[in-house]
Amino acid sequence: MGAAYGMIVPMAMHIDIVPNRKSPPAILLRQSYREGKKVIKRTLANLSSLPMDQVMAIRRILKGEQLAPAEEIFQVVRSRHHGHVHAVLETMKQLGFQKLLNSRSSRERDLVVAMVASRILAPHSKLATTRWWHDTSLPGLLGVGDASEDDLYGAMDWLLERQGPIEKKLAARHLDNDSVMLYDLTSSYFEGKTCPLAARGHNRDGKRGKLQVNYGLLADRRGCPVAVQVFEGNTGDTKTLLPQLYKVKEQFGIERLVLVGDRGMISQKQIDVLKKEEGVEWVTALRTETLRKMIEDRSIRPELFDERNLFEFMHPDYPGERMIACRNPFLARKREYKRQDLIEATIRELEKVQGMAGRGRLKGRDKIGVRVGKVINKYKVGKHFDLDISDGEFSFSVNEERVATEAAMDGIYVVRTSVPETTMDAPEAVRTYKGLSQVEQAFRTMKGVDLLVRPIHHRIEDRVRAHIFLCMLAYYVHWHMLQAWRPILFADDDLDLKVGRDPVAPVQPSPSAKRKASRKKLDDDTTVHSFRTLLHSLSTIVQNECCSPGASEDTPTFQVTTTPTLEQQRALDLLQSIAV
Repeated sequence: MGAAYGMIVPMAMHIDIVPNRKSPPAILLRQSYREGKKVIKRTLANLSSLPMDQVMAIRRILKGEQLAPAEEIFQVVRSRHHGHVHAVLETMKQLGFQKLLNSRSSRERDLVVAMVASRILAPHSKLATTRWWHDTSLPGLLGVGDASEDDLYGAMDWLLERQGPIEKKLAARHLDNDSVMLYDLTSSYFEGKTCPLAARGHNRDGKRGKLQVNYGLLADRRGCPVAVQVFEGNTGDTKTLLPQLYKVKEQFGIERLVLVGDRGMISQKQIDVLKKEEGVEWVTALRTETLRKMIEDRSIRPELFDERNLFEFMHPDYPGERMIACRNPFLARKREYKRQDLIEATIRELEKVQGMAGRGRLKGRDKIGVRVGKVINKYKVGKHFDLDISDGEFSFSVNEERVATEAAMDGIYVVRTSVPETTMDAPEAVRTYKGLSQVEQAFRTMKGVDLLVRPIHHRIEDRVRAHIFLCMLAYYVHWHMLQAWRPILFADDDLDLKVGRDPVAPVQPSPSAKRKASRKKLDDDTTVHSFRTLLHSLSTIVQNECCSPGASEDTPTFQVTTTPTLEQQRALDLLQSIAV
């Protein structure tokens, strides 16, 4: 017994993971043995340099498990991008998007959901969409894998028939009596000339010679889209306003509202009509020529801005209305520099024309005038020049008085509203007018790389209307995703700071937004994304279709989905906070 008591009895080897307070854990291969009544550990190797998956494999072997190569257990038949699809469909689920389209399930509804999701993930033509989405899990999840281009066109026709009820549901969600409603108009160009809606009009896309279609977007005060209406490409801004008003009052049942539009949208003619509409208030701004007159007649005195950047006044020409004059020093300096650059560029070009006339290379009053006109039209500052053109001579000078008159207006704008001060004070009225930038952001997203509403290839009028409505619905989903992901995007997530900021001063990012922009990292050192790069990151979560090695073609397969990283899981978790 005594001899046995002193024997050394070896035990199994094992992996110990020893935590370090400020360093990665130490990973040790150890063997335990019994010496008498004591159990003693002996370190055989330090495995800290090995990847964790190899360490866990060694641990399983030491426990007696039989490991085999993955390819001997199953093989991957096909992989489909899934994470970004899951993110969009999860957002739609949170929004009740399918019931928004129609309360009853149908083939057309599934196709519209698929088209809206595709428009967010990778906007293509309808034909290209039916080819692109087979590399993702989207058609399998929605059961539309057999859809053709004609099927998508049929679903668009179905969607257009549902536009009225869908917009009515959106209005019920996001608008109520006394709501502030933002409205603006834009255009997109066609590739083709046969659509009845296509016409030449005020070009906003910089595409000369292209026909276009106009469409107006109605949104709540946050910029969340509610309705869209399509007009012929030569329709003026002001002619589109009243149809939107009647839609809100008659179709949506809103009895009291505040309508916000820019100075080109809500003209005096429209205001005269709005004044007769019971329950309708409005916010807009004065046109430049009216502002100039007010400065000239001293209704607005620039010296009043020496100690403040905003003041309210009344004007006899606008009874019952409030005028809120604002001056943005940053905008004033920007306009001053731009005007001076344009004047100097015009002088250089006019000096060339003057030299050509002096050397006899350009003769005749008409020919000189045509050449001068091209220069003046190029830089748009001809009003600041005095020109003297004769048959053989040309001279010019800068009219400093007119330059000074315009300079007095730099950075000044006047918000004009019928809303009583008891309902909306002056700073809030300015913030409300500036809220139109949210609609402009919607247009940039719809027309830019995110949703690609343009160029429009459809030839049939109703298809154009359906296409634009489809893009608006895609922006509706995109908008809610962007709000949920603000904490991890290059976006300012301190919205409370925006609400109370100076309404006239240039917008300044919050401290958290500045940190994200400078470090390109969040406070926990994870990556900051744009909306598009975050979707791309999520697309690396794939849905693997697997089967047993050597299985016959009719053997059922099974799916294995990539485990999200911590950053990806956070993005998916944030979508759970979406509420309507």
